Amino acid sequence: MEASPSLCHCRARVYGLVQGVFYRASTQEKATQLGVAGWVRNCADGSVELEAFGTTTKVEELLAWCRRGPELARVDRVDIEWLPPPQHPDEWRQWNPFRVVR
Repeated sequence: MEASPSLCHCRARVYGLVQGVFYRASTQEKATQLGVAGWVRNCADGSVELEAFGTTTKVEELLAWCRRGPELARVDRVDIEWLPPPQHPDEWRQWNPFRVVR
């Protein structure tokens, strides 16, 4: 019998030219393709912040994409904070599907 995939939760802050270049919409699209729950938003300092919930493999794949971003973006740095995964699936459902928040 296969072990179930491990779940993880992270918060990331993306710095560089990441606003006005479809970074949030592209992140939402990529997360949806991967089946990752969460949210993404612009920050007042010009960065983009996101939280992602899902299997470790899929969240890491999303973070790898975040380090590149969409075609028009220039990512200088991604700071990642690993958080404990929610204990109940209901805590995840509020952010599934992945969405852009304002």
